[in-house]
Amino acid sequence: MWADGACGYGNQISAGYGYITTALSTPLFSGGDTCGACFQVRCWGDGGCLNGNPSILVTATNLCPPGSNGGWCDPPRQHFDLSQPAFSQIAQIPVGHVSIQFRRVSCLRSGDIQYTINGHTFFNLVLISNVGGAGDVASVAIKGSNTGWRTMQRNWGQNWQDESYLNGQSLSFRVTTSDGRTVTTYDVAPANWQFGQRFSGGQF
Repeated sequence: MWADGACGYGNQISAGYGYITTALSTPLFSGGDTCGACFQVRCWGDGGCLNGNPSILVTATNLCPPGSNGGWCDPPRQHFDLSQPAFSQIAQIPVGHVSIQFRRVSCLRSGDIQYTINGHTFFNLVLISNVGGAGDVASVAIKGSNTGWRTMQRNWGQNWQDESYLNGQSLSFRVTTSDGRTVTTYDVAPANWQFGQRFSGGQF
């Protein structure tokens, strides 16, 4: 599981998040609820910040677990373990750690929401990625062409599961983000979909 990161995104480039990303300490990660959320992060102070105390927009794509990164990620600290490309845009790399200010912001994504369908018969595991707006998915519902809407359960990160037989049916999804906004996209996956495939549709 952890080879794909604690959010399950795997290759962050193909998932739509690029290189400007961050892992979050446990209090900010919230058990995976915050996966996909966007933050504006500003270097603050004079201890290693680049001139002008610049800011960047980053996406939360992983957990910085307790006991790692020299204890900086231990609760109750609210810590951002920025990717090196992200850190280099606000501070001098050799410094390693800087004080920051941060706030939640909306996510602007290129393209549609991505649905990667994994699992096997009677166990549908769908990774939801490249989500705009609030960015972090709070609930998902799935509908086969021969079924009604079914509420999916969070398995881990942004992987959502449904234990029903949906083989041979086109699939529709209803995605709700933490701000209560919902996007419903019909027939995202055609009836001949296969496990391991990725499909796109809808966006905030």
